[in-house]
Amino acid sequence: MNILDITPALKAEVQKVAEVAGYLWQNGWAERNGGNITVNITHLINDSVRALPAISQVMPIGTVLPHLKGCYFFCKGTGKRMRDLARRPMENGSIIRILDDCASYVIVADNPVMPTSELPSHLSVHNHLIGKGSPYTATVHTHPIELVAMSHNRAMLEKDVLTRLLWSMIPETKAFCPLGLGIIPYTLPGSIELADATLAQLDEYDVVLWEKHGVFAQGLDVMDAFDQIDVLSKSAKIYVASRSMGFEPEGMTDEQMAEMSRAFNLPK
Repeated sequence: MNILDITPALKAEVQKVAEVAGYLWQNGWAERNGGNITVNITHLINDSVRALPAISQVMPIGTVLPHLKGCYFFCKGTGKRMRDLARRPMENGSIIRILDDCASYVIVADNPVMPTSELPSHLSVHNHLIGKGSPYTATVHTHPIELVAMSHNRAMLEKDVLTRLLWSMIPETKAFCPLGLGIIPYTLPGSIELADATLAQLDEYDVVLWEKHGVFAQGLDVMDAFDQIDVLSKSAKIYVASRSMGFEPEGMTDEQMAEMSRAFNLPK
């Protein structure tokens, strides 16, 4: 029996992942097998799922993550395409259980699809989130075109330069991504160094831009993480559209953004 047939709440969560995967593909942010989604689903797991046997060998994570003991995650499969995850999530993703040593995992459903090769970095973020008592359950990595293009401009990579610019393009950006955008200088994709740099930035921001690569977002659920990327991308599109029309966009003033922060009780 399909695991989703015995756990309606989990089925709804996986369908949400599939919906977001479709959005990433439709936006052109997920070429080939680009991008990853990992969701902590431990709170949705019932006794029927806990009783499921492993359908894979024990696999090492590559690091010890003490806060993940016994946790369950839905992960996009390695080499799998977002467009296929959107249509057939359980054939292009898998549910894993972290073992008691906090350093290895097994796949428990539905097919022995190996999780993303970036699993250690995603799980490191989840371990960090649980450790500090965060309510966030989802991480999303994708390649928004305009934001990646902006990361090729050295001046835009200074701390909070892009945050200020993107907030100023349209009021909703600060309202729905109030912590702004962290910046990580180019680092080898999938490396421990990139994971460590991302963790450091996520103490201050919910979304970080990996120079010349893409963005990484955390959120209450997969839709929340997507929404933050989406509003930042919209601002980037407005900026690029203005420049393509031949002018530098004026943007909201500091006074206008401060007024909005007060009105909506946003961080300064």
